[in-house]
Amino acid sequence: MDGNWASSGLCRAGSADDLFVEGAAQNRAKALCAGCPVRAECLAHALDERIEHGVWGGMTERERRALLKRRPTVRSWADLLRAARREHDAALAPSGLRTA
Repeated sequence: MDGNWASSGLCRAGSADDLFVEGAAQNRAKALCAGCPVRAECLAHALDERIEHGVWGGMTERERRALLKRRPTVRSWADLLRAARREHDAALAPSGLRTA
């Protein structure tokens, strides 16, 4: 996956230590991800690379492990999330109009 998305993350303005936390602090980290324009790319990166620590794309390490366990046949989370975004955008597009 192209790493250019990382420079657009909302977390770039804060400290990386804020994303590698435990307990209730994880909820604060996840809240930062909620409005991030590259949340899906970040999550896909963490899933595809099997990153074990920190909050990535709004999910904790425990949540990502559970997702990987539920969907063991997914080879590329980046491809899966891009396809889901295209389907979502197409469903929202006015009838007869296509999105890029």
